[in-house]
Amino acid sequence: MEVQTHKITICLKHTAIFVYNYLLMKPLIVGVLCLVSVSALSQSKQPYIIEHESNIAKVEPGTHNGSGSTVGYSFFSKADSLKMTFRKRVLHPGSAIGYHLQKEDEIYYIINGTGEMQMNGKSFTVKAGDAILTRPGSSHGLKQTGNEDLIIIIAYENE
Repeated sequence: MEVQTHKITICLKHTAIFVYNYLLMKPLIVGVLCLVSVSALSQSKQPYIIEHESNIAKVEPGTHNGSGSTVGYSFFSKADSLKMTFRKRVLHPGSAIGYHLQKEDEIYYIINGTGEMQMNGKSFTVKAGDAILTRPGSSHGLKQTGNEDLIIIIAYENE
């Protein structure tokens, strides 16, 4: 009988320790779960996003019914609620962005190479270092010229 009483006492002692530890740990467990929830929520609105062009490069024909082969880099295209588009485009020799009507302000910045830009029926040469602002209602297109790739940055506000 004494052995059974001893086993019951040990069992009760372990149960008491478990309950005591659970009560002490419960706030910590709840706190960790809250942090995990906040972390998951904040990932949908990250404080910053970094992307490398090698991970987003996409070979495409010239946009807006343009010609030739280009490589597009649509940075941050999967970011929630981003109100602007930021792209890099490489126009290989012979390629072009087709002539099209502009619906919002758009900026082209020439990083490398030369090209011929058509704007509202006029043509002019563009080269590295040039920035071109196209306004709503204007029409434009861009053709790569020369021996080097024409590399541009394009930025505009999303509708």
